[in-house]
Amino acid sequence: MSEREKSSFPYFLMLTTTLCGGLVMVVEVLGARVIGPYFGVSLYVWTALITVTLSALSAGYALGGHLSDRHPSPVWLYGLIIAAGVLVILVPTLKPWAIQASVPLGLRGGALVSATLLFAPALLLLGCVSPYVVRIAARELANLGRTVGILYSLSTIGSMVGTALAGYVIIGFVGVTRAFHLCGALLVLIGLAYFVFYRRQPRAIAGVALLAALLWIPRSDLPSVVLADGTRARLIESKDSFYGNVKVVEYAGPQIRTRELLIDGLVQGGIDQQTGQSIYEYAYLLESLPLEINPDARSALIVGLGAGVVVDRLQQRNLEVDVVDIDPTVVEMAEKHFTLRLKRPAIIDDARYFLAQGGKRYDIIIMDAFSGDSTPSHLLTREALEKVRERLTPDGILAINVIGDARATPLLAPAIVGTLQTQFGEIAAFPLFDLGDRQSRGGNLVLIAANRPVAKALHTRFGNVHALAQATLELGMRQGRLLQRQPDALVLTDDFNPLDVIDIDLHENIRKTILETTPAAILLHG
Repeated sequence: MSEREKSSFPYFLMLTTTLCGGLVMVVEVLGARVIGPYFGVSLYVWTALITVTLSALSAGYALGGHLSDRHPSPVWLYGLIIAAGVLVILVPTLKPWAIQASVPLGLRGGALVSATLLFAPALLLLGCVSPYVVRIAARELANLGRTVGILYSLSTIGSMVGTALAGYVIIGFVGVTRAFHLCGALLVLIGLAYFVFYRRQPRAIAGVALLAALLWIPRSDLPSVVLADGTRARLIESKDSFYGNVKVVEYAGPQIRTRELLIDGLVQGGIDQQTGQSIYEYAYLLESLPLEINPDARSALIVGLGAGVVVDRLQQRNLEVDVVDIDPTVVEMAEKHFTLRLKRPAIIDDARYFLAQGGKRYDIIIMDAFSGDSTPSHLLTREALEKVRERLTPDGILAINVIGDARATPLLAPAIVGTLQTQFGEIAAFPLFDLGDRQSRGGNLVLIAANRPVAKALHTRFGNVHALAQATLELGMRQGRLLQRQPDALVLTDDFNPLDVIDIDLHENIRKTILETTPAAILLHG
Protein backbone atom coordinates (compact mmCIF):
# COMPACT_ATOMS: atom_id res chain seq x y z
CA MET A 1 0.00 0.00 0.00
CA SER A 2 1.03 3.60 -0.57
CA GLU A 3 1.20 5.94 2.39
CA ARG A 4 -2.09 7.50 1.32
CA GLU A 5 -3.73 4.09 1.15
CA LYS A 6 -2.34 3.16 4.56
CA SER A 7 -3.76 6.32 6.09
CA SER A 8 -7.24 5.61 4.67
CA PHE A 9 -7.29 1.91 5.53
CA PRO A 10 -8.35 2.38 9.21
CA TYR A 11 -11.46 4.21 8.00
CA PHE A 12 -12.15 1.41 5.55
CA LEU A 13 -11.96 -1.04 8.47
CA MET A 14 -14.46 1.08 10.37
CA LEU A 15 -16.80 1.08 7.37
CA THR A 16 -16.42 -2.69 7.13
CA THR A 17 -17.26 -3.17 10.79
CA THR A 18 -20.33 -0.92 10.62
CA LEU A 19 -21.67 -2.52 7.43
CA CYS A 20 -21.19 -6.10 8.60
CA GLY A 21 -22.75 -5.36 11.99
CA GLY A 22 -25.78 -3.86 10.28
CA LEU A 23 -26.23 -6.68 7.77
CA VAL A 24 -26.15 -9.33 10.51
CA MET A 25 -29.34 -7.85 11.94
CA VAL A 26 -30.92 -7.36 8.53
CA VAL A 27 -30.41 -11.06 7.77
CA GLU A 28 -31.92 -12.05 11.12
CA VAL A 29 -35.02 -9.88 10.66
CA LEU A 30 -35.48 -11.00 7.06
CA GLY A 31 -35.15 -14.60 8.20
CA ALA A 32 -38.62 -14.52 9.76
CA ARG A 33 -40.07 -13.59 6.38
CA VAL A 34 -38.29 -16.50 4.70
CA ILE A 35 -39.50 -19.29 6.97
CA GLY A 36 -42.63 -17.54 8.32
CA PRO A 37 -45.00 -18.37 5.43
CA TYR A 38 -44.19 -22.06 5.94
CA PHE A 39 -43.55 -22.51 9.65
CA GLY A 40 -45.47 -19.49 10.94
CA VAL A 41 -44.33 -16.43 12.88
CA SER A 42 -44.93 -17.76 16.36
CA LEU A 43 -42.77 -17.33 19.45
CA TYR A 44 -40.95 -20.56 18.63
CA VAL A 45 -40.02 -19.43 15.13
CA TRP A 46 -38.48 -16.25 16.48
CA THR A 47 -36.76 -18.29 19.17
CA ALA A 48 -35.26 -20.51 16.46
CA LEU A 49 -33.99 -17.50 14.51
CA ILE A 50 -32.45 -15.83 17.54
CA THR A 51 -30.87 -19.11 18.65
CA VAL A 52 -29.35 -19.72 15.21
CA THR A 53 -28.09 -16.15 14.98
CA LEU A 54 -26.38 -16.17 18.37
CA SER A 55 -24.97 -19.66 17.89
CA ALA A 56 -23.56 -18.86 14.46
CA LEU A 57 -22.07 -15.56 15.62
CA SER A 58 -20.52 -17.25 18.67
CA ALA A 59 -18.92 -19.90 16.48
CA GLY A 60 -17.81 -17.19 14.08
CA TYR A 61 -16.11 -15.21 16.84
CA ALA A 62 -14.12 -18.30 17.84
CA LEU A 63 -13.27 -19.23 14.25
CA GLY A 64 -12.36 -15.65 13.36
CA GLY A 65 -10.03 -15.41 16.34
CA HIS A 66 -8.30 -18.65 15.36
CA LEU A 67 -7.94 -17.71 11.68
CA SER A 68 -6.78 -14.17 12.41
CA ASP A 69 -3.87 -15.53 14.47
CA ARG A 70 -2.87 -17.98 11.73
CA HIS A 71 -3.52 -15.64 8.79
CA PRO A 72 -3.44 -12.05 10.11
CA SER A 73 -4.06 -10.52 6.70
CA PRO A 74 -6.89 -8.37 5.37
CA VAL A 75 -6.91 -10.66 2.35
CA TRP A 76 -8.46 -13.39 4.49
CA LEU A 77 -10.86 -10.98 6.16
CA TYR A 78 -12.28 -9.66 2.92
CA GLY A 79 -12.26 -13.10 1.35
CA LEU A 80 -14.51 -14.28 4.19
CA ILE A 81 -16.79 -11.27 3.71
CA ILE A 82 -17.14 -12.01 -0.02
CA ALA A 83 -17.99 -15.64 0.80
CA ALA A 84 -20.62 -14.46 3.30
CA GLY A 85 -22.09 -12.17 0.65
CA VAL A 86 -22.42 -15.00 -1.86
CA LEU A 87 -24.20 -17.15 0.75
CA VAL A 88 -26.61 -14.32 1.55
CA ILE A 89 -27.39 -13.83 -2.14
CA LEU A 90 -28.18 -17.53 -2.48
CA VAL A 91 -30.67 -17.69 0.42
CA PRO A 92 -33.79 -17.20 -1.77
CA THR A 93 -32.54 -19.83 -4.21
CA LEU A 94 -31.82 -22.37 -1.46
CA LYS A 95 -35.02 -21.66 0.47
CA PRO A 96 -37.27 -24.32 -1.14
CA TRP A 97 -34.69 -27.08 -0.65
CA ALA A 98 -33.89 -26.14 2.97
CA ILE A 99 -37.50 -25.78 4.07
CA GLN A 100 -38.79 -28.93 2.39
CA ALA A 101 -35.87 -30.90 3.82
CA SER A 102 -36.83 -29.65 7.30
CA VAL A 103 -40.58 -30.31 7.18
CA PRO A 104 -40.36 -33.94 8.42
CA LEU A 105 -38.85 -32.62 11.66
CA GLY A 106 -42.10 -30.93 12.67
CA LEU A 107 -42.81 -27.24 13.05
CA ARG A 108 -40.46 -26.49 15.92
CA GLY A 109 -37.61 -28.70 14.72
CA GLY A 110 -38.22 -27.68 11.12
CA ALA A 111 -38.03 -23.98 11.93
CA LEU A 112 -34.75 -24.48 13.80
CA VAL A 113 -33.13 -26.68 11.16
CA SER A 114 -34.26 -24.61 8.16
CA ALA A 115 -32.98 -21.45 9.84
CA THR A 116 -29.68 -23.20 10.50
CA LEU A 117 -29.32 -24.39 6.91
CA LEU A 118 -30.21 -21.04 5.39
CA PHE A 119 -28.62 -18.47 7.68
CA ALA A 120 -25.99 -20.08 9.92
CA PRO A 121 -23.21 -20.35 7.26
CA ALA A 122 -23.37 -16.67 6.30
CA LEU A 123 -23.77 -15.51 9.90
CA LEU A 124 -20.83 -17.65 11.00
CA LEU A 125 -18.61 -15.95 8.42
CA LEU A 126 -19.89 -12.52 9.46
CA GLY A 127 -19.08 -13.45 13.05
CA CYS A 128 -15.45 -13.81 11.97
CA VAL A 129 -15.31 -10.11 11.07
CA SER A 130 -15.02 -8.59 14.58
CA PRO A 131 -12.03 -10.64 15.82
CA TYR A 132 -10.33 -10.25 12.45
CA VAL A 133 -10.75 -6.48 12.47
CA VAL A 134 -9.40 -6.33 16.03
CA ARG A 135 -6.39 -8.47 15.05
CA ILE A 136 -5.62 -6.25 12.09
CA ALA A 137 -6.17 -3.13 14.19
CA ALA A 138 -3.61 -4.44 16.68
CA ARG A 139 -1.06 -4.43 13.90
CA GLU A 140 -2.13 -1.38 11.92
CA LEU A 141 -3.27 1.04 14.60
CA ALA A 142 -2.00 2.62 17.79
CA ASN A 143 -4.07 3.02 20.97
CA LEU A 144 -5.53 -0.48 20.67
CA GLY A 145 -8.01 -0.25 23.56
CA ARG A 146 -9.61 2.93 22.26
CA THR A 147 -9.62 1.58 18.73
CA VAL A 148 -11.29 -1.69 19.72
CA GLY A 149 -13.91 0.25 21.66
CA ILE A 150 -14.63 2.39 18.60
CA LEU A 151 -14.88 -0.68 16.36
CA TYR A 152 -17.33 -2.45 18.67
CA SER A 153 -19.33 0.75 19.00
CA LEU A 154 -19.53 1.07 15.21
CA SER A 155 -20.60 -2.57 14.90
CA THR A 156 -23.39 -1.99 17.40
CA ILE A 157 -24.47 1.22 15.67
CA GLY A 158 -24.56 -0.71 12.41
CA SER A 159 -26.73 -3.36 14.06
CA MET A 160 -29.17 -0.73 15.32
CA VAL A 161 -29.39 0.96 11.92
CA GLY A 162 -29.72 -2.40 10.15
CA THR A 163 -32.57 -3.46 12.42
CA ALA A 164 -34.41 -0.19 11.89
CA LEU A 165 -33.92 -0.27 8.13
CA ALA A 166 -35.09 -3.88 7.89
CA GLY A 167 -38.23 -3.23 9.93
CA TYR A 168 -39.18 0.22 8.66
CA VAL A 169 -37.92 0.29 5.07
CA ILE A 170 -36.44 -2.81 3.46
CA ILE A 171 -39.20 -5.39 3.91
CA GLY A 172 -42.06 -3.16 2.85
CA PHE A 173 -40.39 -1.26 0.00
CA VAL A 174 -37.75 -3.65 -1.34
CA GLY A 175 -39.18 -7.11 -0.74
CA VAL A 176 -37.51 -10.08 0.90
CA THR A 177 -35.87 -11.73 -2.13
CA ARG A 178 -34.41 -8.52 -3.48
CA ALA A 179 -33.32 -7.52 0.01
CA PHE A 180 -31.20 -10.66 0.34
CA HIS A 181 -29.68 -9.97 -3.09
CA LEU A 182 -28.85 -6.38 -2.14
CA CYS A 183 -27.40 -7.32 1.27
CA GLY A 184 -25.22 -9.98 -0.31
CA ALA A 185 -24.15 -7.54 -3.01
CA LEU A 186 -23.01 -5.01 -0.43
CA LEU A 187 -20.87 -7.62 1.28
CA VAL A 188 -19.33 -8.77 -2.00
CA LEU A 189 -18.70 -5.20 -3.13
CA ILE A 190 -16.91 -4.14 0.04
CA GLY A 191 -14.71 -7.22 -0.29
CA LEU A 192 -13.98 -6.46 -3.93
CA ALA A 193 -13.27 -2.82 -3.06
CA TYR A 194 -10.44 -3.94 -0.80
CA PHE A 195 -8.86 -6.10 -3.48
CA VAL A 196 -9.22 -3.42 -6.17
CA PHE A 197 -8.14 -0.32 -4.21
CA TYR A 198 -5.75 -1.71 -1.58
CA ARG A 199 -4.32 -4.83 -3.22
CA ARG A 200 -4.39 -3.44 -6.75
CA GLN A 201 -5.65 -6.69 -8.19
CA PRO A 202 -7.74 -5.72 -11.22
CA ARG A 203 -8.61 -9.37 -11.71
CA ALA A 204 -10.90 -8.93 -8.76
CA ILE A 205 -13.16 -7.08 -11.17
CA ALA A 206 -14.03 -10.55 -12.43
CA GLY A 207 -15.75 -10.96 -9.09
CA VAL A 208 -18.17 -8.23 -10.13
CA ALA A 209 -19.19 -10.38 -13.08
CA LEU A 210 -19.74 -13.29 -10.68
CA LEU A 211 -21.84 -11.05 -8.47
CA ALA A 212 -23.92 -9.92 -11.44
CA ALA A 213 -24.46 -13.55 -12.44
CA LEU A 214 -25.60 -14.46 -8.94
CA LEU A 215 -27.88 -11.45 -8.70
CA TRP A 216 -29.46 -12.19 -12.04
CA ILE A 217 -31.60 -14.98 -10.73
CA PRO A 218 -34.79 -14.78 -12.77
CA ARG A 219 -37.80 -14.36 -10.56
CA SER A 220 -39.97 -17.41 -11.09
CA ASP A 221 -43.43 -17.02 -12.54
CA LEU A 222 -46.34 -17.16 -10.12
CA PRO A 223 -46.82 -20.88 -9.49
CA SER A 224 -49.78 -22.91 -10.71
CA VAL A 225 -50.33 -26.39 -9.29
CA VAL A 226 -52.82 -29.14 -10.18
CA LEU A 227 -54.10 -30.86 -7.02
CA ALA A 228 -54.95 -34.54 -6.67
CA ASP A 229 -58.65 -33.95 -7.34
CA GLY A 230 -57.93 -32.03 -10.55
CA THR A 231 -58.38 -28.56 -9.04
CA ARG A 232 -55.85 -26.03 -10.25
CA ALA A 233 -54.37 -23.77 -7.56
CA ARG A 234 -52.83 -20.58 -8.93
CA LEU A 235 -51.04 -17.77 -7.10
CA ILE A 236 -52.55 -14.49 -8.31
CA GLU A 237 -50.35 -12.06 -6.40
CA SER A 238 -47.78 -12.13 -3.62
CA LYS A 239 -46.56 -9.08 -1.75
CA ASP A 240 -44.36 -8.53 1.29
CA SER A 241 -45.73 -5.90 3.65
CA PHE A 242 -44.32 -4.63 6.92
CA TYR A 243 -46.54 -7.10 8.76
CA GLY A 244 -46.41 -10.29 6.72
CA ASN A 245 -46.37 -11.97 3.34
CA VAL A 246 -49.78 -11.44 1.71
CA LYS A 247 -50.91 -13.79 -1.05
CA VAL A 248 -54.04 -14.23 -3.14
CA VAL A 249 -54.67 -17.78 -4.36
CA GLU A 250 -57.27 -18.93 -6.86
CA TYR A 251 -58.69 -22.47 -7.00
CA ALA A 252 -60.41 -23.56 -10.21
CA GLY A 253 -62.20 -26.90 -10.44
CA PRO A 254 -64.83 -28.47 -12.70
CA GLN A 255 -67.73 -26.95 -10.76
CA ILE A 256 -66.26 -24.16 -8.65
CA ARG A 257 -63.88 -21.24 -8.74
CA THR A 258 -62.78 -19.71 -5.43
CA ARG A 259 -60.25 -17.15 -4.26
CA GLU A 260 -58.50 -16.93 -0.86
CA LEU A 261 -56.42 -14.36 0.99
CA LEU A 262 -53.39 -15.72 2.87
CA ILE A 263 -51.16 -13.92 5.36
CA ASP A 264 -47.95 -15.81 6.14
CA GLY A 265 -49.61 -18.91 4.73
CA LEU A 266 -52.75 -18.71 6.86
CA VAL A 267 -56.15 -18.27 5.22
CA GLN A 268 -57.82 -14.98 6.15
CA GLY A 269 -60.98 -15.39 4.10
CA GLY A 270 -62.25 -16.68 0.78
CA ILE A 271 -65.06 -16.20 -1.70
CA ASP A 272 -66.77 -17.97 -4.56
CA GLN A 273 -65.81 -15.86 -7.56
CA GLN A 274 -69.14 -16.36 -9.29
CA THR A 275 -71.42 -15.39 -6.42
CA GLY A 276 -69.12 -13.40 -4.11
CA GLN A 277 -70.30 -15.54 -1.18
CA SER A 278 -67.96 -16.48 1.64
CA ILE A 279 -66.76 -20.07 1.46
CA TYR A 280 -65.91 -19.97 5.18
CA GLU A 281 -68.60 -20.37 7.79
CA TYR A 282 -67.23 -17.98 10.42
CA ALA A 283 -68.01 -14.99 8.18
CA TYR A 284 -71.73 -15.82 8.31
CA LEU A 285 -71.62 -16.04 12.10
CA LEU A 286 -69.74 -12.77 12.55
CA GLU A 287 -72.22 -10.99 10.33
CA SER A 288 -75.51 -12.51 11.51
CA LEU A 289 -75.21 -13.33 15.22
CA PRO A 290 -74.86 -9.72 16.49
CA LEU A 291 -77.74 -8.59 14.27
CA GLU A 292 -79.93 -11.40 15.57
CA ILE A 293 -79.46 -10.00 19.07
CA ASN A 294 -79.81 -6.37 18.01
CA PRO A 295 -81.59 -6.01 14.66
CA ASP A 296 -81.70 -2.23 15.15
CA ALA A 297 -77.91 -1.88 15.09
CA ARG A 298 -76.76 0.95 12.83
CA SER A 299 -72.98 1.08 13.24
CA ALA A 300 -70.17 -1.46 13.31
CA LEU A 301 -66.41 -1.47 13.76
CA ILE A 302 -64.44 -4.25 12.07
CA VAL A 303 -61.01 -4.96 13.60
CA GLY A 304 -59.05 -6.97 11.03
CA LEU A 305 -60.26 -6.74 7.44
CA GLY A 306 -59.16 -10.06 5.94
CA ALA A 307 -60.78 -10.50 2.52
CA GLY A 308 -63.47 -7.98 3.46
CA VAL A 309 -66.40 -10.41 3.25
CA VAL A 310 -68.01 -9.37 6.56
CA VAL A 311 -67.64 -5.67 5.74
CA ASP A 312 -69.33 -6.22 2.39
CA ARG A 313 -72.29 -7.99 3.95
CA LEU A 314 -72.80 -5.42 6.70
CA GLN A 315 -72.64 -2.57 4.21
CA GLN A 316 -75.31 -4.34 2.14
CA ARG A 317 -77.48 -4.41 5.28
CA ASN A 318 -77.15 -0.61 5.49
CA LEU A 319 -74.85 -0.43 8.51
CA GLU A 320 -72.31 2.34 8.79
CA VAL A 321 -69.05 0.35 8.92
CA ASP A 322 -65.60 1.50 10.00
CA VAL A 323 -62.61 -0.76 9.37
CA VAL A 324 -59.33 -0.66 11.28
CA ASP A 325 -56.42 -2.76 10.04
CA ILE A 326 -52.73 -2.36 10.72
CA ASP A 327 -51.67 -3.44 7.22
CA PRO A 328 -52.49 -1.27 4.18
CA THR A 329 -51.45 -4.14 1.90
CA VAL A 330 -54.36 -6.23 3.19
CA VAL A 331 -56.77 -3.41 2.33
CA GLU A 332 -55.20 -3.09 -1.12
CA MET A 333 -55.48 -6.83 -1.81
CA ALA A 334 -59.06 -7.08 -0.53
CA GLU A 335 -60.22 -4.25 -2.80
CA LYS A 336 -58.21 -5.43 -5.78
CA HIS A 337 -58.93 -9.15 -5.77
CA PHE A 338 -62.18 -9.58 -3.83
CA THR A 339 -65.62 -7.98 -3.84
CA LEU A 340 -64.82 -5.33 -1.22
CA ARG A 341 -65.90 -1.77 -1.97
CA LEU A 342 -65.40 0.32 1.15
CA LYS A 343 -67.87 3.16 1.61
CA ARG A 344 -65.62 4.75 4.26
CA PRO A 345 -61.80 4.84 4.04
CA ALA A 346 -60.08 2.14 6.08
CA ILE A 347 -58.30 3.28 9.24
CA ILE A 348 -54.70 2.07 9.03
CA ASP A 349 -53.69 1.70 12.65
CA ASP A 350 -53.00 -0.79 15.40
CA ALA A 351 -56.39 -1.76 16.81
CA ARG A 352 -55.32 -1.43 20.44
CA TYR A 353 -54.02 2.08 19.86
CA PHE A 354 -57.14 3.05 17.90
CA LEU A 355 -59.51 1.76 20.58
CA ALA A 356 -57.60 3.57 23.31
CA GLN A 357 -58.06 6.94 21.58
CA GLY A 358 -61.74 7.02 22.49
CA GLY A 359 -64.36 8.69 20.34
CA LYS A 360 -67.17 7.13 18.36
CA ARG A 361 -69.16 4.30 19.97
CA TYR A 362 -70.49 1.37 17.96
CA ASP A 363 -73.49 -0.95 18.20
CA ILE A 364 -71.29 -3.86 17.05
CA ILE A 365 -67.56 -4.47 17.22
CA ILE A 366 -66.20 -7.47 15.32
CA MET A 367 -62.64 -8.57 16.08
CA ASP A 368 -61.19 -10.89 13.44
CA ALA A 369 -57.51 -10.02 13.69
CA PHE A 370 -56.44 -13.45 14.86
CA SER A 371 -54.49 -15.68 12.47
CA GLY A 372 -54.11 -19.29 13.55
CA ASP A 373 -50.55 -19.36 14.87
CA SER A 374 -50.03 -15.68 15.54
CA THR A 375 -52.65 -14.30 17.89
CA PRO A 376 -52.22 -10.57 18.61
CA SER A 377 -52.55 -11.27 22.30
CA HIS A 378 -52.36 -7.58 23.22
CA LEU A 379 -55.97 -7.30 22.00
CA LEU A 380 -57.21 -9.89 24.48
CA THR A 381 -56.00 -8.58 27.82
CA ARG A 382 -58.34 -7.21 30.45
CA GLU A 383 -57.10 -3.70 29.76
CA ALA A 384 -57.66 -4.04 26.00
CA LEU A 385 -61.16 -5.46 26.41
CA GLU A 386 -62.01 -2.63 28.79
CA LYS A 387 -61.28 -0.22 25.92
CA VAL A 388 -63.44 -2.34 23.62
CA ARG A 389 -66.33 -2.16 26.08
CA GLU A 390 -65.94 1.63 26.32
CA ARG A 391 -66.24 1.92 22.53
CA LEU A 392 -69.52 -0.02 22.50
CA THR A 393 -72.93 1.52 23.03
CA PRO A 394 -74.62 0.38 26.30
CA ASP A 395 -76.35 -2.50 24.51
CA GLY A 396 -73.44 -3.05 22.13
CA ILE A 397 -72.24 -6.50 21.11
CA LEU A 398 -68.72 -7.83 20.66
CA ALA A 399 -68.09 -10.70 18.23
CA ILE A 400 -64.67 -12.36 18.18
CA ASN A 401 -63.26 -14.99 15.85
CA VAL A 402 -60.45 -16.96 17.52
CA ILE A 403 -58.98 -20.43 17.22
CA GLY A 404 -60.26 -23.09 19.61
CA ASP A 405 -59.48 -26.64 20.71
CA ALA A 406 -61.90 -29.40 21.75
CA ARG A 407 -59.47 -30.56 24.44
CA ALA A 408 -59.57 -27.33 26.44
CA THR A 409 -62.18 -26.29 28.98
CA PRO A 410 -64.39 -24.39 28.61
CA LEU A 411 -64.48 -24.76 24.86
CA LEU A 412 -60.78 -24.47 24.18
CA ALA A 413 -60.24 -20.87 25.17
CA PRO A 414 -60.44 -20.73 28.97
CA ALA A 415 -58.11 -17.75 29.36
CA ILE A 416 -59.83 -15.77 26.62
CA VAL A 417 -63.29 -16.55 28.01
CA GLY A 418 -62.19 -15.77 31.57
CA THR A 419 -60.82 -12.42 30.47
CA LEU A 420 -63.96 -11.57 28.47
CA GLN A 421 -66.04 -12.26 31.57
CA THR A 422 -64.28 -9.44 33.44
CA GLN A 423 -65.97 -6.98 31.06
CA PHE A 424 -69.11 -8.69 29.77
CA GLY A 425 -71.97 -10.35 31.63
CA GLU A 426 -73.02 -12.86 28.96
CA ILE A 427 -70.96 -14.88 26.49
CA ALA A 428 -72.08 -17.37 23.86
CA ALA A 429 -69.68 -19.70 22.03
CA PHE A 430 -70.02 -21.31 18.59
CA PRO A 431 -67.28 -23.90 17.93
CA LEU A 432 -66.86 -24.64 14.22
CA PHE A 433 -65.31 -28.06 14.78
CA ASP A 434 -66.49 -31.29 16.41
CA LEU A 435 -66.29 -30.96 20.21
CA GLY A 436 -66.71 -34.71 20.54
CA ASP A 437 -63.57 -35.45 18.53
CA ARG A 438 -60.65 -35.39 20.93
CA GLN A 439 -58.27 -35.94 18.02
CA SER A 440 -59.49 -32.77 16.36
CA ARG A 441 -56.89 -30.14 15.55
CA GLY A 442 -59.35 -27.45 16.54
CA GLY A 443 -60.63 -24.65 14.37
CA ASN A 444 -62.50 -21.39 14.39
CA LEU A 445 -64.44 -20.42 17.50
CA VAL A 446 -66.84 -17.46 17.35
CA LEU A 447 -67.55 -15.80 20.70
CA ILE A 448 -70.39 -13.32 21.29
CA ALA A 449 -70.10 -11.08 24.36
CA ALA A 450 -72.38 -8.35 25.68
CA ASN A 451 -73.83 -6.81 28.81
CA ARG A 452 -77.31 -7.82 27.70
CA PRO A 453 -78.93 -11.21 27.00
CA VAL A 454 -77.35 -12.98 24.02
CA ALA A 455 -79.40 -16.21 24.01
CA LYS A 456 -81.23 -15.11 20.84
CA ALA A 457 -78.01 -15.72 18.92
CA LEU A 458 -78.42 -19.46 19.54
CA HIS A 459 -81.53 -19.46 17.35
CA THR A 460 -80.14 -17.50 14.41
CA ARG A 461 -81.41 -18.56 11.00
CA PHE A 462 -79.27 -18.04 7.95
CA GLY A 463 -80.40 -17.37 4.41
CA ASN A 464 -78.26 -18.16 1.42
CA VAL A 465 -75.13 -19.99 2.62
CA HIS A 466 -72.45 -21.31 0.28
CA ALA A 467 -72.35 -25.10 -0.05
CA LEU A 468 -68.72 -25.23 1.13
CA ALA A 469 -69.69 -23.54 4.41
CA GLN A 470 -73.09 -25.11 5.07
CA ALA A 471 -72.14 -28.27 6.99
CA THR A 472 -69.65 -26.58 9.33
CA LEU A 473 -72.02 -23.67 9.94
CA GLU A 474 -74.76 -26.10 10.98
CA LEU A 475 -72.29 -27.90 13.26
CA GLY A 476 -71.36 -24.60 14.93
CA MET A 477 -74.99 -23.70 15.54
CA ARG A 478 -75.79 -27.15 16.99
CA GLN A 479 -72.88 -26.81 19.39
CA GLY A 480 -73.59 -23.18 20.28
CA ARG A 481 -74.11 -22.53 23.98
CA LEU A 482 -74.07 -19.92 26.69
CA LEU A 483 -70.92 -20.10 28.80
CA GLN A 484 -71.07 -20.19 32.57
CA ARG A 485 -68.84 -17.91 34.59
CA GLN A 486 -65.48 -19.47 35.40
CA PRO A 487 -64.28 -17.87 38.65
CA ASP A 488 -60.94 -19.67 38.58
CA ALA A 489 -60.10 -18.96 34.92
CA LEU A 490 -56.82 -17.24 34.12
CA VAL A 491 -57.33 -13.55 33.39
CA LEU A 492 -54.95 -12.16 30.78
CA THR A 493 -53.45 -8.79 31.64
CA ASP A 494 -50.86 -6.50 30.11
CA ASP A 495 -48.57 -7.57 32.94
CA PHE A 496 -49.11 -11.33 32.56
CA ASN A 497 -50.22 -12.65 29.17
CA PRO A 498 -48.86 -16.15 28.39
CA LEU A 499 -51.37 -16.75 25.59
CA ASP A 500 -48.72 -17.59 22.98
CA VAL A 501 -47.30 -20.29 25.25
CA ILE A 502 -50.67 -21.64 26.40
CA ASP A 503 -51.92 -22.10 22.84
CA ILE A 504 -48.72 -23.28 21.16
CA ASP A 505 -49.92 -26.85 20.49
CA LEU A 506 -53.14 -25.56 18.99
CA HIS A 507 -51.30 -23.09 16.79
CA GLU A 508 -48.96 -25.81 15.56
CA ASN A 509 -51.90 -28.02 14.67
CA ILE A 510 -53.44 -25.22 12.64
CA ARG A 511 -50.13 -24.74 10.85
CA LYS A 512 -49.99 -28.46 10.05
CA THR A 513 -53.42 -28.21 8.47
CA ILE A 514 -52.25 -25.29 6.35
CA LEU A 515 -49.22 -27.25 5.15
CA GLU A 516 -51.44 -30.17 4.19
CA THR A 517 -54.03 -28.12 2.32
CA THR A 518 -51.99 -25.41 0.57
CA PRO A 519 -49.51 -26.44 -2.16
CA ALA A 520 -45.88 -26.06 -1.09
CA ALA A 521 -45.03 -24.21 -4.31
CA ILE A 522 -47.46 -21.45 -3.35
CA LEU A 523 -46.29 -21.20 0.27
CA LEU A 524 -42.64 -21.09 -0.77
CA HIS A 525 -42.99 -18.51 -3.50
CA GLY A 526 -41.61 -15.06 -2.84
